[in-house]
Amino acid sequence: MDSGYVALVLNAHLPFVRQPDYPRFLEERWLFESLSETYLPLLRVFSRLEADKVPWKLSLAISPTLTAMLGDSLLRSRYTAWLHEQLQLAEKEMDRCAGDRTFEPLAAMYQNLYRQNLEDFTILYEENILGAIDFYYKKGRLDLMTSSATNAFLPIYRAYPEAIAAQVEAAVVSFRSAFGRSPSGFWMPQLGWYPGVEETLSAYGLQYTVVSTRGALLGDPTPRFGSYAPVSCPNGFTAFVRDVAATDAVWSETTGYPADPAYRDFYRDIGFDLPLESIAPYIEQNQIRTFTGFKYWAITGSGDEKLPYAPEMASRKLAAHVEAFLADRSAQAAAAMPYMNGRPPLMVAPYDAELFGHWWFEGPQWLDTLFRQAQRSEGLRFVTLAEYRRGYGDNFESVPEYSSWGDGGYGGVWIEKSNDWVYRHVFKMVERMVELAERFPDESGLRERVLNQAAREVLLAQASDWPFLLRAGKSGSFARKQIEDAVTNFNRIYEMLCANTVGTEWLTRLEKRNNLFPDINYRVFRRKR
Repeated sequence: MDSGYVALVLNAHLPFVRQPDYPRFLEERWLFESLSETYLPLLRVFSRLEADKVPWKLSLAISPTLTAMLGDSLLRSRYTAWLHEQLQLAEKEMDRCAGDRTFEPLAAMYQNLYRQNLEDFTILYEENILGAIDFYYKKGRLDLMTSSATNAFLPIYRAYPEAIAAQVEAAVVSFRSAFGRSPSGFWMPQLGWYPGVEETLSAYGLQYTVVSTRGALLGDPTPRFGSYAPVSCPNGFTAFVRDVAATDAVWSETTGYPADPAYRDFYRDIGFDLPLESIAPYIEQNQIRTFTGFKYWAITGSGDEKLPYAPEMASRKLAAHVEAFLADRSAQAAAAMPYMNGRPPLMVAPYDAELFGHWWFEGPQWLDTLFRQAQRSEGLRFVTLAEYRRGYGDNFESVPEYSSWGDGGYGGVWIEKSNDWVYRHVFKMVERMVELAERFPDESGLRERVLNQAAREVLLAQASDWPFLLRAGKSGSFARKQIEDAVTNFNRIYEMLCANTVGTEWLTRLEKRNNLFPDINYRVFRRKR
């Protein structure tokens, strides 16, 4: 009998950063770096595990904005061009490091990485990353989940049920278009839950999500099994509970495995170390120094003095961390088992997918080793959320309390003095969108196109990424521009409709630039009756 279950949940999300009006754009690198360092390496891990018949399983939430960008022909072609530039930089690095016994092998490591990425992306997957993900979904290895349309922090919009419904409906339609079936699981962005949201989720056929430990334990009533089993809301919707110990072992910036001195340092990059003239062709045209992906140093410590990165040492440390993770989960399960009424405890470990490979370079290798080691561990088994729900449908009834996984456990990250100005504009957009949907309930042709584009702009303005970046002070000007553009575009549409005029050329350009959610239906913003 299984003594305990572990459910790994990866949240794959990036904000919509497509900028066709520019030949190159700094923030598009977020997508390119994630493809190179996370998504393609993870697919290679999955392929190796399948080839070796290792029984691996995990849940993967893929956001609609990321889905849209992975399927976009312009971004796919730009990514291929970027890979060629990275290979040119790799050639220069091989020349620069030639003969250096420490750094030449590291330069070769990156050269091989980008060669493999180019081959996988263009030849193996024929630029169809969504198809590669769908392959493992259909094999039952991946449990795919959707998320809100633009990663909106839903509790902020609880007073606007039309906005919540629009975020959920656009996500479900996007998922169905990409994968040919409706999703069952829904990732709450930032694990942002509030009582009542389960009614909207269930109305769209969604069956389960993940909530924070705080939200579950403050639920009404208090869950009988704590975080070691999901709870069911009165309408049957299932809320899985984040396990703090399992998550923090990997996630914590100070005590988590990725903070170990042996691992590769993310922040030390030749984009900041080398003379500007030598890296100028590989950064942005305005010559802003940025990450290139070529990083030769280990974390070492908190100071500026770093030791060169040693992959062999990192691999040894990684094996020890895998053993520790499995041993700690087994100990957790053994300690919880006497209180579970014979039901094996479940430990749900949610992470951002980009942690594996992008932020933590060794992350994909850690997952590979974890699944291989787990098959030799007695009693501990990895499951997906959907699989567990099928096996254990009878759960304690409770409704989690409002919560998130952000600092403080609530919504302070996304609404505070640096970003609260956003919401007076976005709330007004929502109110006006509801007004438009009520005034024009049955439009077609050009007017319907205009109303659908207005709905897209509202969704884009709701993205929680922009308030987060404003608070963090990173890419703040870009985040502000994204909000201002969405507000300006929407207001222009609103004024056109009020004046009964439509700028066809302007609308067409806007549709081509913000081309996500092609099947959106503006009528979702009508008042619920």
